[in-house]
Amino acid sequence: MAGLNKTTPTPQDITLHSQSRVLEIGFSDGQTFRLPFELMRVYSPSAEVQGHGPGQEVLQTGKREVGIVALEPVGNYAVQPTFSDGHSSGIFSWDYLYFLGSQQTELWADYNARLLAAGMERDASMPEKAGSSCGSH
Repeated sequence: MAGLNKTTPTPQDITLHSQSRVLEIGFSDGQTFRLPFELMRVYSPSAEVQGHGPGQEVLQTGKREVGIVALEPVGNYAVQPTFSDGHSSGIFSWDYLYFLGSQQTELWADYNARLLAAGMERDASMPEKAGSSCGSH
């Protein structure tokens, strides 16, 4: 989903609304989406959020007030935001942004269901990261 699908409309206009914490993006098919920074952050396509495979996703909490402090282009196919919490490894392709916009209602419902299932609050602080098991002891 994070790759560039040749049939996905391309952005014609991208506006970062820092006060309302929304990325407004207008596509070539006439669709315009207003993506809350929080939605982008909790659904970041990064391995830090998505994991390295199914079932490895990391539920994000405490992101309601997150901002975007920088938005850099990545070639002609994506943007890479730097969020105010320091997260900057997600590359948001045009098709992924279109997906987030077109599926926003379903994604919010899924996020709330995952929070409920985990017994977590939307505004709870993220738990501290455990040590890596990849290094030597």
